[in-house]
Amino acid sequence: MEAVIATGGKQYRVTPGQVIKVERLAKSAGASVEFKQVLLVTKDGQVTAEPQALASAKVTGEVVAEKKGAKVLVVKFKRRKNYRRKRGHRQIMTAVRITKIEA
Repeated sequence: MEAVIATGGKQYRVTPGQVIKVERLAKSAGASVEFKQVLLVTKDGQVTAEPQALASAKVTGEVVAEKKGAKVLVVKFKRRKNYRRKRGHRQIMTAVRITKIEA
């Protein structure tokens, strides 16, 4: 069984037992997380993508850890003006282990 969920402005294709990194959630390690925005469910080769059928679908998971993601560099530059700025940013990510998909 697979599902496509939306969280943090991104979509993730998940299966039970999989660990995914999502944008920071306000939960501590070991807490339960419920994703109610399910966009698609696949079970035994049958695909369900109809909004009325997915209204009661949900994906549950368990928070594993909270870590920083990869560094994103932002560079500003204006030619011939001796203007250069370099900044970095590391987004805090939450690792979630998917435990159950209910359709």
